[in-house]
Amino acid sequence: MKKELFFARFCGERFAACTEDGVLMDVGVESEADGELLGNIYKGKVANVLTGMQAAFVACGLEKNCYLPLGEGASCFSSYDGEGNIAERELKEGDEILVQIVKLPRGGKGAKVTRALSFVGKNLIYLPETDFLGISRKITDEAVREELLKETDRLRKGGEGFIVRTSAEKAEKKQRKAEADYLKKLYATVMEKAKNAPVGAVVFRECSLPVQIMRDSWGDGLHKIYVDDKETYETVLSLARFRRDIGEKKIVLYGEARGMLSRYGILEQMYQLAETTIALKNGGNLVIDRTEAMTVIDVNTGKFTGETDLESTAYETNLCAAREIARLARVRNVGGLIAVDFVDMAEEAHREAVNEELAGALEADRTKCRVYPMNELCVTLFTRKRTKNDLLSFLLKPCPHCTRQGYVFSDLFMVMRIREQLLDLFADGYRSAIVELNRGLMEKILSERYLEEDVRGAFVGKRVYMIPHSAWHEEKFTARGDNSGVLSLPDKAQILY
Repeated sequence: MKKELFFARFCGERFAACTEDGVLMDVGVESEADGELLGNIYKGKVANVLTGMQAAFVACGLEKNCYLPLGEGASCFSSYDGEGNIAERELKEGDEILVQIVKLPRGGKGAKVTRALSFVGKNLIYLPETDFLGISRKITDEAVREELLKETDRLRKGGEGFIVRTSAEKAEKKQRKAEADYLKKLYATVMEKAKNAPVGAVVFRECSLPVQIMRDSWGDGLHKIYVDDKETYETVLSLARFRRDIGEKKIVLYGEARGMLSRYGILEQMYQLAETTIALKNGGNLVIDRTEAMTVIDVNTGKFTGETDLESTAYETNLCAAREIARLARVRNVGGLIAVDFVDMAEEAHREAVNEELAGALEADRTKCRVYPMNELCVTLFTRKRTKNDLLSFLLKPCPHCTRQGYVFSDLFMVMRIREQLLDLFADGYRSAIVELNRGLMEKILSERYLEEDVRGAFVGKRVYMIPHSAWHEEKFTARGDNSGVLSLPDKAQILY
């Protein structure tokens, strides 16, 4: 299997993708201005305490107040083997406290936060105020587990805690010790900053997307890492020097004029991911419906008719669907409850086998998943822990034409598609490009200055003209190259910046 990793920057966004034999398996996107909220620590003020709900709401300077469960102790670390507690004190309105985001805002709900602060390294998670010692359940050798726990216990003082991550098993002892010291210093720096910080201030921001990925590694068994800008390339290169399993020779600064995401088929696969109907390799299909409460997936035999009987046709389709559902949950970063309505199967052995196939395919997912038994209606429920925003939040926005019941491609994704086509046109030797598009999208490109960095970089010496159309759908655009000495354009045409 050929695994490749891609890092890109465009329109003020950072982008990362992982492919296996050319098939998209993981995607991450974050704003360079704001970064990812998850894991950030804020100085907040308690807005109100709801004793009956054992919860408080904390103002952190975000759009909505954050939800803080009370009395959770070390339960927020229950996915690791271990026990412990966090020192609790009674909260009252007006209290200023430090909280860390553990679940992103979604729909009409604010972010979920915790007072059990944690600082994540490659091998250890440091819990400065939680008396807890845990270890990843993926480390299965009992002798290794015991030795790692004893060693880590010696690194902590009273009231502190650590969680041993899976990668710690392969790290050297001195690396784990150095990482523990670094995380403790990081916490001390955060506490010093928090003393004089105003309410709503971010006193700790999780590292950028490339750093997170190089730290947590999508990269086991990587063939190549492609990076399309010099700054990120230098960052990834410096991080690789601490990773014996990657090596500097695998990192490539992408220097072609043609867009990297188009060149390797990533943009087209992202485009397909936004569809509600996904084709299966055997001719069947999946229909995916996303709601605020859950995601529902319907499996259909489609064009696949099988070769023997109806039961075998349903069974083969369901096996194929189980593998694709696991991939889609991972690459779309679907979180929460997922219900899968498989094609009806009469035999219990087939139902159990399909459920096992789904559970097995989800084991490759770094995010925690739990699969429940399939019922007699051939419906399976599984959960996937919410981490960051799902990919569809980047790709889509509510449709302005159908009372927000449907979705269209987001402005940023449309700009991303236009940008890749412009890069391809200029790579083909054109000096000028003419883009015809929806008027609202053109105004957004000009006001938000999405492509300003490209005008100073990849588009230097080129000209981009935009022709707006009020009647065009938000998703419609055309782009063509032109080398004419004199261009004949309508009065409403505008040059890009």
